[in-house]
Amino acid sequence: MTRKFSHVANFTGYMQVVFDLITVKKEKQKILDIPAGNGLLAEKLRSIGHDVVAADINREKPDFVYADMSENLPFANNTFDTVTCLEGLEHLIQPSSLVSELCRVCKQGGRIIISLPNIQNMYSRFQFMCTGTFYQFPPILPSPQVKQEKIDLGHISSLSYTQLRYLFQYFGARVIHVSGDKYKRKALLPFLLPFISIGYLWSKTTKNEGSMKEAFFFKKELLFSRSLIIVFEKE
Repeated sequence: MTRKFSHVANFTGYMQVVFDLITVKKEKQKILDIPAGNGLLAEKLRSIGHDVVAADINREKPDFVYADMSENLPFANNTFDTVTCLEGLEHLIQPSSLVSELCRVCKQGGRIIISLPNIQNMYSRFQFMCTGTFYQFPPILPSPQVKQEKIDLGHISSLSYTQLRYLFQYFGARVIHVSGDKYKRKALLPFLLPFISIGYLWSKTTKNEGSMKEAFFFKKELLFSRSLIIVFEKE
């Protein structure tokens, strides 16, 4: 039988990074974890005293709040101190709608932490140059599902750091931290170094509009991490 929803079976590297980012703040937090997957992050956060609402469209755990990420979330404005969305945005037809909802339910001054496939790492850039497709995104997408059917669509929306920064800023949240998890294809680094150098020099010739400097796009987190992890603060 085909599973309608997918999630990882173990506590992953990106979950550990997000857990550490959350627990930098020592006080008890009210946290929304969506999509909760199999509840591993929520359970670990609860074990150290945080009040965690695990929300998902699946029925993995009896305490899950039913929430469809493609629709309005069933929570009031300014409810949560911290909102996490790990490996969720890339599964949506309209990820900007979920960005709006994550910002809405987060408290003023609260944090929104996301993770998603890093399409800007060097392996993904090289794959795109050769094939026209990003790493972790299939070259041929599955057939569209009936709109009313609730099913995991897979990786259908590839989002760059630039797009994410713009979307969250549009809905009132600014970037305060960027990191990643495990490095991808480190063995290819000697081969990729010339391309990194060319890209850096190329970016120096581009006029920047705004405060983001071109050097940021050549930080190791963006260049090598499998997943991109970004912390936003709601202004």
